[in-house]
Amino acid sequence: MCRASARRRGRETGRKQQGFRQVTASSTKSSGVAARYARALFELAAESGETDAVAADLEKLGEAVAGSTDLARLIESPLFGAEDQISGLDAVMKKLGIGGLAANFVRLVAQNRRLAHLTAMIEAYRALVAERRGEIRVHVTSAAKLTATQAKKVTEALKEALGSEVRIENQVDPSIMGGLVVRAGSRMIDTSVKTRLNTLKSMLKGM
Repeated sequence: MCRASARRRGRETGRKQQGFRQVTASSTKSSGVAARYARALFELAAESGETDAVAADLEKLGEAVAGSTDLARLIESPLFGAEDQISGLDAVMKKLGIGGLAANFVRLVAQNRRLAHLTAMIEAYRALVAERRGEIRVHVTSAAKLTATQAKKVTEALKEALGSEVRIENQVDPSIMGGLVVRAGSRMIDTSVKTRLNTLKSMLKGM
C-alpha cells in the first residue's frame, strides 16, 4: 500500500517536473527568438540612423496591441494565416502612421510565422535602445494609467533618486487600489494602498 502510494507520488512528481521543463523550454525559446529578431532590427536601424524612429513606431504598435483584444488575438492566434495577419496589421500601422523599417520588420515577422513573439520582440528592442542611451528601465505599476504630467513627475523623481536617466514603463493593476509599485532591477518600492492595508491588517491581528 505504502509502496503503491510512493509510486503514485513519484509519477505525479515526474509529470510536474516534465511540465515545468516544457514551460521553461518554451519560455526560453520565446525569449531567444525575440532577442535575435530585436538585435537584427536594432543593427539595421543603427546603420540607417533610424534607431529612435523605429523605437517610436514599435512603441505605438505595442500600445495598440496592449489596448485591443482583437489585435492581440490576430497576432497570437495560429488560426490566422500570414496574409490575413499582414493585411490586418497593415491597416493598423497605416492608421498609426507606422511605415518604413518598422513596418517591413512586422511584415517579415508575420511571414516567418513569428508574430506570437512580437510583443517580446518590441520589449527586447526597447531594452537595446535603453542600453544604448544609458537609461535605467523602471517598471511602475499604478491602479490607473499615469497621465503625462504624472509620468513626468515620477520620471524626474526616479532620475534624482537613482542618479541616472530613467525610462518608465507604466503597467496598470487596479487591484493595488492606489499608490505605486516601482521596480528598478532588483530594487522595489511598494507604496500601494493594497500593501499598506495588508500591513495594517497584520498589525491589528497582532494586537
